[in-house]
Amino acid sequence: MASGGLQYNFARLNIAEKLIAINVLIFILNGLSKALFAVSVDEWFHLPKDIGAFLGQPWSLITYSFFHAGLGHIFWNMLMLYFTGRIFLNLFDNQKFINVYFLGIIVGGLVFLTSYNVFPTLLNTNTALIGASAGVTAVLIFICAYIPNQEVRIIFFNIKLWYVGAFFVLVDLIQIPYGGNVGGRLAHLGGALLGYIYARQLLNGTDIGSGFTKLLNSVGNLFKRSEKKAPLKTVYKKNTARGKAVNYDKEARQRKVDAILDKISKSGYESLSKAEKDFLFKAGKED
Repeated sequence: MASGGLQYNFARLNIAEKLIAINVLIFILNGLSKALFAVSVDEWFHLPKDIGAFLGQPWSLITYSFFHAGLGHIFWNMLMLYFTGRIFLNLFDNQKFINVYFLGIIVGGLVFLTSYNVFPTLLNTNTALIGASAGVTAVLIFICAYIPNQEVRIIFFNIKLWYVGAFFVLVDLIQIPYGGNVGGRLAHLGGALLGYIYARQLLNGTDIGSGFTKLLNSVGNLFKRSEKKAPLKTVYKKNTARGKAVNYDKEARQRKVDAILDKISKSGYESLSKAEKDFLFKAGKED
């Protein structure tokens, strides 16, 4: 019963909340492992700065994002992921979020690796990269670039999203020369660059994450059992016809969503009518 309840509650979470739950769970389990058994698996999943070490554990280009250095580290990352995820998923579906988040992590990791092997002055700082910051920054900068004039409430003031994005990027740039967490700062900037390019290209009608989506689908298909075609021939035809009707409805809805998003990018969220806001909210929930 308890297990079934947990599975049900987890299934109800959106993709950002699921990532938060997974990150927190890994943080707790890793902490307990260190405290109770003096055993840590961190080094197998952290992204090392040495190219040779990385080639021995290439999965770390993604897995580093699920480990955090301390309570403050994971708290701020997950808090930012929660709020940016709410805005993002009001505009786009889960797959788009996965694309931006994990491509941000990959690009951030590659910037970290490249920088430590090109600039010798960095070699005496971080030895490995951990944390979800690159992915979180990618999502943040994506929404800041996609709807830059949208205002958000921060304490007592309303401020445009592009100001928020510019602030975080400037903080990382300013702190690099002082040697504090240089690797993390570089990874943030890599994620920010990915988020910005992704958003601007999407506004121009190009989804640079479509290839990543196909890759994930291909990997997913490897774990699915092959189905026998002969007994399902008639059913397959019926399902195809029904699937086309559903796709037509989905395409019509997506065109309406795109038109609303174009209006937001030009005139801001407040320019929408109540009906348009309601439609956008419902579309975000259905995806």
